[in-house]
Amino acid sequence: MEITEIDNLDRQILDLLQREFPIASQPFLILGHKLGLTEDETLMRISNLRKKGFIRQISAIFDTKQLGYDSCLVAIQLPPERLDESAAVISAHPGVSHNYSRSHLFNLWFTIATPPGEELADAVRKLTDRAGAVATLLFPALRTFKLCVKLDVTGSKDPTSTDKEVNSPQHLIQETALPPLAGIEIASIRELQEDLPIKKRPFQDMAKRLGMTEDDLFVIASNFINHGRMRRFAAVLRHREVGFKANAMGVWTVPSQDVERAGRGFAAFQAVSHCYERPSYPPVWPFNILTMVHAQTKEECINILRAMSENVGIMEYDYLFSEKEYKKARVRYFDGP
Repeated sequence: MEITEIDNLDRQILDLLQREFPIASQPFLILGHKLGLTEDETLMRISNLRKKGFIRQISAIFDTKQLGYDSCLVAIQLPPERLDESAAVISAHPGVSHNYSRSHLFNLWFTIATPPGEELADAVRKLTDRAGAVATLLFPALRTFKLCVKLDVTGSKDPTSTDKEVNSPQHLIQETALPPLAGIEIASIRELQEDLPIKKRPFQDMAKRLGMTEDDLFVIASNFINHGRMRRFAAVLRHREVGFKANAMGVWTVPSQDVERAGRGFAAFQAVSHCYERPSYPPVWPFNILTMVHAQTKEECINILRAMSENVGIMEYDYLFSEKEYKKARVRYFDGP
């Protein structure tokens, strides 16, 4: 089913689900009030959108670092004829959430997270050795300027426009040390990361399994958000199914003294979902800010990157298009015995 086949109300629903899913006893009743629908109508429409493949998952979106996990973006160089075979090895690792081939000498890019007590660099080395990597680059996040995937499915926003609110204090990524998680908090994370059932009281069974009331669970979830452990509770959409068939990783060479200004400038663009300062490896990789741009076509991605360059005043940049998606999933936290 194409995105053009759904009506404007369905587009509004998809937009709302990405931004503000209520953590409440009857969340679909609350969503319905915002949309002018009954609870049953809201449930029916969201259920249909999920069945038709527009919604990947509705669940908590946690901050990996604030849960005690380590994470990294990794790029490896592979012989082109081994790409699919090696990608399967990478994707089989439970800590790998995203795995794409990209248009570059380093042709396979993936993100990996490791739980507390496991050495990330060692895990990456073992994994890339098994995959047959010719060369490997590690890109830990040195600074996070934006991490927020909210696709404009309504078509109401100019993709080259900027949002100054992204750089307000409440929107900036905070990285403060938190105390260790309690056992009941870990158990709650295991529940909240699961795909939410589409029914009138979707949190009820979670609370029962945890041996608490719904209100107790909502307090824990609220604390996760307030402390930065949960970024939000929301839907993740399937990009291609909702019309965003192209994505480009814009990579920028920025003088060290200008990284803060440039990072904030790039992050303000509506079309940018991720913006990080990461290590550079000259001469093979001179770029130190990486941004992800989502659009309907490759040409639109290029136009957005051009506007970003002109707006922020950084002229040394390149872009890598995703060529094949091998894996895209949420990291499953504390998923062991």
